[in-house]
Amino acid sequence: MKSLNDKVALVTGATYGVGKGVALGLAEADATVYATGRTITEETFASDASIIPARCDHTVDSEVEAVFRRIADERGRLDILVNNVWGGYENMVENGQFTWMVPFWKQPLWRWDAMFAAGVRAAYVASAHAARAMIEQRDGLIVNISFWAAQKHIGNVAYGVSKAATDKMTADMAHELREHNVAVVSLYPGLVRTEKIMQAAAFLDMSNSESPQFIGRAVAALASDPNIMQKSGQVLVAASLAQEYGFTDIDGKQPRPLTLADV
Repeated sequence: MKSLNDKVALVTGATYGVGKGVALGLAEADATVYATGRTITEETFASDASIIPARCDHTVDSEVEAVFRRIADERGRLDILVNNVWGGYENMVENGQFTWMVPFWKQPLWRWDAMFAAGVRAAYVASAHAARAMIEQRDGLIVNISFWAAQKHIGNVAYGVSKAATDKMTADMAHELREHNVAVVSLYPGLVRTEKIMQAAAFLDMSNSESPQFIGRAVAALASDPNIMQKSGQVLVAASLAQEYGFTDIDGKQPRPLTLADV
């Protein structure tokens, strides 16, 4: 992959997990990366000067606007937006009950609201800001982190509907941005070794898992592709991109791409 040292990226929801890994993967490819999160601090990426933490609650429009204004003032451009921030994973246990997988009529309503406010809507708002800059440049890449729940029942109804909405948003944004040479894709990780997943590692088959940074390498590969517009509007799988572009995970392995039947 070519260096991204002339590129400016924004990764939302990058305090932990996949978002943090994406920020690290883009920095590894020499991009300048702004990383947002509600609890992000200067210490989050203290070892990497190319990653700039920016505290932001993506359910507060004024805070989102401030981040994009800061990037415009400090860098004058934005080349890559990765919409990773997501709500609804909080408080999976309420009153002693694990509610993540209960049927929709027993689900707490706050989970639906969180997934759309801090997930789908957050990606929509950030993409609108990014699109304005990218249209002016006539170049850019928006990556929406999504998952197989868009296509198959996994976990709960709200999760599936919100991920399906994300993929539809990708397709429609790609349609409207194509004439401006701005690409939009949905990106599916596999089983990612996030902090929360590793807490349950003893109960999971981790043999085909992926590091969070592997997803960042997938985004970097997409951003390096001179023919990225051919993929605009598509749903892509990170492990399949590794095979296509020839990159590996941080342990040197290439995880096997999951299929709908696997998930």
